[in-house]
Amino acid sequence: MALGKSAMEFLGLRRSMVGVLAMAILVGMGEHMAERFLPIYIMALGGGAIAIGLLNGLDNLLSAQYSFPGGYLADRLGEKLALLLFNLIAILGYLIVILVPTWQAVIVGAFFFLSWSALSLPATMGIVSKVLPKDKRTMGVSMHSIVRRVPMALGPIVGGACIGIWGEVLGIRIAFGFAIVVSIIAAVLQQWLIEDREHARSSDAEGNPLRLWGQMTPQLRNLLVADVLVRFCEQIPYAFVVVWCMKMIEYPVTALQFGILTTVEMLTAMLIYIPVAHFADRTHKKPFVVATFAFFSIFPIALLYAHSFWPLVIVFVIRGLKEFGEPTRKALIMDLAPEGRKAGMFGLYYLVRDVIVSVAAFGGAFIWDVSPEGNLLLATAFGVLGTIWFAIRGTDLDSAPATK
Repeated sequence: MALGKSAMEFLGLRRSMVGVLAMAILVGMGEHMAERFLPIYIMALGGGAIAIGLLNGLDNLLSAQYSFPGGYLADRLGEKLALLLFNLIAILGYLIVILVPTWQAVIVGAFFFLSWSALSLPATMGIVSKVLPKDKRTMGVSMHSIVRRVPMALGPIVGGACIGIWGEVLGIRIAFGFAIVVSIIAAVLQQWLIEDREHARSSDAEGNPLRLWGQMTPQLRNLLVADVLVRFCEQIPYAFVVVWCMKMIEYPVTALQFGILTTVEMLTAMLIYIPVAHFADRTHKKPFVVATFAFFSIFPIALLYAHSFWPLVIVFVIRGLKEFGEPTRKALIMDLAPEGRKAGMFGLYYLVRDVIVSVAAFGGAFIWDVSPEGNLLLATAFGVLGTIWFAIRGTDLDSAPATK
């Protein structure tokens, strides 16, 4: 029993955290069964590269637009009530895709189902910062990242199997039906497990992003600049990775094989989260974030030279390693955010970042139409630039001493 309690404390597993993790697994499972294959779904319904680029651009733009209101509502309503509202919005988007099988309906539904991650993340980080002490926040964020990777790993395999059995159109609609079911279960569990905390709601939550921007520290702004550049590297080719693997290379992979590649990526990330979090909570944060940015930069150039399944396995291991310091980066945002404004500041950070990065997501489609290889090379250049920026300008903070 003592050993179990010690392990729970080491991993930061308190009741509200368990509720957050259960929600991440269930909602994520439904989400990733279908969303990873949406570019293929759009093509099957008659959409082209521009439609795919539009979806990817919307993903970034809407994530940006939703991040700040998500943080504001979490501060204003409390994280528990806010998360229930965000679940209902995502379910509405899934219903639109199921009921109207056209690529245009995917774009309309995206305004709702793409809201989940952006709206819920500030609330989730707010719960982590309130439930766990400072020297356990990186571990808490890492546990959230680990369990998020479980559905990211398994969802595409199940989704790929659905496509194999029912085809590229009906299979994805069935996957979205499953997403509705697990989202409802997740809503029930999160309301039961996440504790109502005193002062969870704030009547003076800052609703003006310009005033909140004035409270952002120079250290956090330097991280933001580097993050924007590195996300250009990620998003320029992001929507077309599945197209490259299944349509463009010399020996294309099947939908199920692509699901396996995604599993390789997620398993790689999951294996490194806990040891990295343990050391990041006790040592310097900067090297972990620099390593993450470096792996982001390597992925597109490695993908360029992978033309069959087994080389792609190595490339997707590299893609998994890009998560090396992601929990550390998120924990650093929360550490640098002012008290009483943590969810709102987290949302503002993502608002600014993703509005800018949405340009890369939209532009990536036009670059892909001209040259898929050029798309991957340009992405690499942005990643290298962002990595160098943070290596030179980034803040290197010591973590708080571990509590006894």
